[in-house]
Amino acid sequence: MNTEILIIDDEDEMRAALTETLIRSGYSVHTASNGVEGIELFNKEPFGMVITDVKMPKVSGLQVLKEIKKVSPQTPVIVITAYGTIDNAVEAMREGAFDYILKPFSAEILDNVVGRAMNQSAVSSQLITDCRLPTADYKIITNHPSMKKVIDMALSVAYSSSTILIQGESGTGKEMLAKYIHQSSNRKDKPFVAVNCAALPKDLLESELFGHEKGSFTGALNRKIGKFELANHGTILLDEISEMDMSLQAKLLRVLQEREVDRVGGREPVPIDVRVIATTNKNLREAIDKGSFREDLYFRLNVIPLLVPPLRERKDDIPLLIDYFIKKHGSKNKKNITGISKDTLSVLKDSHWRGNVRELENVIERAVLLCRGNEITAEHLFLEKAAETQKPSVKSGMTVRDMERQLIFNTLEDVGGNRTKAAELLGLSIRTLRNKLHEYEKDEGL
Repeated sequence: MNTEILIIDDEDEMRAALTETLIRSGYSVHTASNGVEGIELFNKEPFGMVITDVKMPKVSGLQVLKEIKKVSPQTPVIVITAYGTIDNAVEAMREGAFDYILKPFSAEILDNVVGRAMNQSAVSSQLITDCRLPTADYKIITNHPSMKKVIDMALSVAYSSSTILIQGESGTGKEMLAKYIHQSSNRKDKPFVAVNCAALPKDLLESELFGHEKGSFTGALNRKIGKFELANHGTILLDEISEMDMSLQAKLLRVLQEREVDRVGGREPVPIDVRVIATTNKNLREAIDKGSFREDLYFRLNVIPLLVPPLRERKDDIPLLIDYFIKKHGSKNKKNITGISKDTLSVLKDSHWRGNVRELENVIERAVLLCRGNEITAEHLFLEKAAETQKPSVKSGMTVRDMERQLIFNTLEDVGGNRTKAAELLGLSIRTLRNKLHEYEKDEGL
């Protein structure tokens, strides 16, 4: 493995400090005082890694990065940036930088980032082909340009260790995209650990994420390994990151900077190598303005920003998704459904889909269960829009209560009397379903 590192920085003191730290860690170091000199040196001899400042006169660090990637795409490039040029660092990540270091930084942070880059470089030649291949386990069904662009960008950064922030409305498939990135990376054979930051109170979430030692608090009867340690060498998904308490945000920021976790009650930090992907359905910029989210953490998470468009903005995908869900749930429920009527498809395409892809899948799953032939029609949907545009196949003169009752009994029959499943498909709570069935029994004098 080539351990020679080229440092490009126009500040004498910074070059000297970087050189001293890296030589102490066993690396061979060469330096250049500007971008032009650095590019010339790189073209003359091979280097295992390049570290460059972003803001330099004449030729910037971004230009250096682009030139190096043209000559040697696999050479890891680390960019150094000040707080005021964080946007340039984000752009550098999009151009293929391995990671960025935010000034001021410690020798430990530098050693950690350089070490990870060297380790990745050592195996990149064997893994680069695999990581680019889409995975069959987590299919993303789309033919829409905006969604294709998101996927292309996700694949282009899957091989790096940079943090990713996936934003989008509920039900758009953010977790699916996170799994897709993991499965398309060199970490695909390592753990993928998902944590819902909104599901646990602050004290429990801290222990869940970082772990705790025996006796560290009342009830801590044994040592607990946190999710970050469980995800070591793999990927951790921090779902609904906007719901994390401010005090935990500070601890998470330290984990991202130092690449180590402190168990609750622990005596020393535990080093980790984890790819972090965070998701949110809220506007974090607004949360920052309101004081509920740390700006420095936002910058750390938003290295690679991915925005998943809502279903209403890519309606051309609806027929593709419907076909996929019909096959998926038809096969699962042993139903031979060949498709959906043209009028019914129009109804679905015209719907707003506030719940996005998740809501569409629930509607199709319910329709598959209720369909007794081999084509789904409007009567199987029970959507408000369908009722407005399609004449339901029910008897004239039936009351809404009678129609509701018929739907409930049909659904129960299709799911073999499973009330929990029926309530889920009908969009009711199990308690509401039980009360309605009790009412029906009273009507019949049972």
